[in-house]
Amino acid sequence: YAVFTKVGLKSGMTLSFHHHFRNGDMLMNQVIAAAAKRGIKDLRIAASSIFPVHAPLVEFIRSGVITRIDSDYVSGPVAEAVSSGLLPRAAVFRTHGGRARAIECGDLHIDVAFIAAPSADAYGNINGVTGETACGSLGYAFPDADYADQVVAVTDNLQPYPLTPISISQERVDWVVELEKIGDPNGIVSGTTKVTKDPVQLIIAQNAAKAIAASGLLQNGFSLQTGAGGASLAAAAFIAEMMREKHVVGSFIMGGITGLLVKMLEEGLFKRILDVQDFDLEAVRSVRENPAHEEVGACLYASPFNSGCIVNQLDCAILGATEIDTDFNVNVLTGSAGAIMGGSGGHSDAAAGAKMTIITANLTRSRIAVIKDRVRTICTPGETVDVLVTEWGIAVNPRRTDLLERFTKAKLPVHSIEKLREKAERLCGKARPIPEGERIVGIVEYRDGTIIDVVRARA
Repeated sequence: YAVFTKVGLKSGMTLSFHHHFRNGDMLMNQVIAAAAKRGIKDLRIAASSIFPVHAPLVEFIRSGVITRIDSDYVSGPVAEAVSSGLLPRAAVFRTHGGRARAIECGDLHIDVAFIAAPSADAYGNINGVTGETACGSLGYAFPDADYADQVVAVTDNLQPYPLTPISISQERVDWVVELEKIGDPNGIVSGTTKVTKDPVQLIIAQNAAKAIAASGLLQNGFSLQTGAGGASLAAAAFIAEMMREKHVVGSFIMGGITGLLVKMLEEGLFKRILDVQDFDLEAVRSVRENPAHEEVGACLYASPFNSGCIVNQLDCAILGATEIDTDFNVNVLTGSAGAIMGGSGGHSDAAAGAKMTIITANLTRSRIAVIKDRVRTICTPGETVDVLVTEWGIAVNPRRTDLLERFTKAKLPVHSIEKLREKAERLCGKARPIPEGERIVGIVEYRDGTIIDVVRARA
């Protein structure tokens, strides 16, 4: 790219990318391949998330083009490479709000931000809601545009000035580059963003909805964030039924936005959607057309150090878990064998802000107990988690005696988390600890910048 010369791209720099195309992103691979051809090395990649589509980055790690990774979520071949110790320096895993905070505070200094823009004009006004590759909200790119030394908007849909609507304005963009294609919007959709039909997960979802009803929070003005997993979305569907029955109108809904949440807005069950990321094309359509569906940035969404972020206004967050322990600590970063397979994203942010945080999880998964004495990797601390809902019952954090009283009065199937752990171990046995290596391959940062855990290479 000629723009590399313009921005003075050189070895040792930090380059940032947003993940609104998810597994349909093309830009990060293109930029790093072009940098490698110019002999640039020792780059830090500050991507809000990394997906299987970014498999070509593994060779650039191996060749020394990439030596550092700073991200909120990593899956696929890049995650496998980091787990195996291929990256020469430990990767840093943040939350979505923690990444925004780090950029704002200067902890994560970005030399050049490359923003994939589905539409742009020659002056640098960009949006994600128009054009053939429209992906919806560009919220995770907002802090990059505000704080990077140089901002490059890369588009495959250059429009006459002035482009409208504007998501990121020309004041924040230094250079505009036109490419043939920057991403595939079909890649923002995944199997995890559909309402589950699994009968066990439907039981979990129904119990989660009953817990919300029993909590006393389901009143006019109710606010909700759901995860993108099937059980979380099914819980949202059950909540919608309850809202219809009780004639409840919520204030706002947020998170990764899907068509189900759009239907709840259009039906009048909620007054607003606050949207930092879209998870299907129906959500993209809605944020483009509906003024009640508002695009917001990552700082406003979840940065803990600003004057007040949206997660602090949540009544309830329904989230998933890879593992949870008897202290209610949650792992969404590593699998049972210790390999990196995801990341916090907005998990820890929503849990910290919401009045009630519900974790939905099968008691066992692939013949392994989900409840542990201690999770392999702490991502979301137990003090911010209130309720665990499984197909075998509900556990309430002992800190929340108020919820325990309400759930018991409502005759919900409440058990101690220790009892649920024992049930899981009777079903599938107690897993033997998997040894860890000495080398640290990942550093887990909480949203405020404190280090709460590390990931070690497998022995």
